[in-house]
Amino acid sequence: MNFEIKPIGFVRSPYREKEDAPRQGRLSDTVSEIVIDEHYLPGLEDVEKKSHLIVLCWFDRADRTMLKATPPHEKIEHGVFATRSPNRPNPVAFSVVDLLSLDGNILHVRGLDALDGTPVVDIKPYSPDIDCVK
Repeated sequence: MNFEIKPIGFVRSPYREKEDAPRQGRLSDTVSEIVIDEHYLPGLEDVEKKSHLIVLCWFDRADRTMLKATPPHEKIEHGVFATRSPNRPNPVAFSVVDLLSLDGNILHVRGLDALDGTPVVDIKPYSPDIDCVK
């Protein structure tokens, strides 16, 4: 099976190198920007009414050959699908961010751990009733 994913935008963040980014974006107060391609502007209609968003990024600088990872603060190696390692066969990153504002085609968000220039592949509204496991 073959398929194509096209970015809808990219991230502007202060994180230039992997070592700069936090391990979990939700634990950071850093503000980043998501710049949406002009073609996708209609898709932003009403997004400013949401307090939180799910942002799916393509971690383009990840090592796609790794199938094992040792999480921080653990000494045991696990299969990559049992971890949140950015290094994986298909480096799709999932982040729940606080939406601070929308300015034209730029979303100002807090809690994103993506490096500067990271492609954004999708954005969805976060819904605590649906997305929070009770």
